[in-house]
Amino acid sequence: MFGFLNRKKREIKSPIDGRVVALESVDDDVFSQLMVGDGVAIEPVGSIFSAPIDGVVSRIFSTNHAYSIKSDKDLEVMVHIGIDTVALDGKGFERLVEQGDSVKAGDSIIRVDLDYISKNAKSIISPIILTDGSSYKSIEKRLSVVKAQDTIMEVR
Repeated sequence: MFGFLNRKKREIKSPIDGRVVALESVDDDVFSQLMVGDGVAIEPVGSIFSAPIDGVVSRIFSTNHAYSIKSDKDLEVMVHIGIDTVALDGKGFERLVEQGDSVKAGDSIIRVDLDYISKNAKSIISPIILTDGSSYKSIEKRLSVVKAQDTIMEVR
């Protein structure tokens, strides 16, 4: 009867190999002060960013530097690849899916040229954010070295 009180944990998977760090440590006030939402950031290693949850690609920016996946329930996770990467005007990013596509956690979303991005953007550190439209009570964050699809956050 009161099952909603014992909400199941939902896992957010890493979209890429790398090292997970606190979002508050990101050198960008919009992210570090949680203006966009709460989450973690990852120092990526690799070239393919994937879906962190099952859902629908609710948004891919025209410059392909960020995307959001919305679950069929009440979570929306945004992956922002690098800091100040919108200024690259799409260079270094290749879109592999389209907005509106259904995806499973681990499906490839964006291919990046990490060398190009690291040389031409402020930082390659990539925030993984639960957007303001998400419904959750708490987040357990796992700050460690991860492989793509390792759990980086659990939300209730």
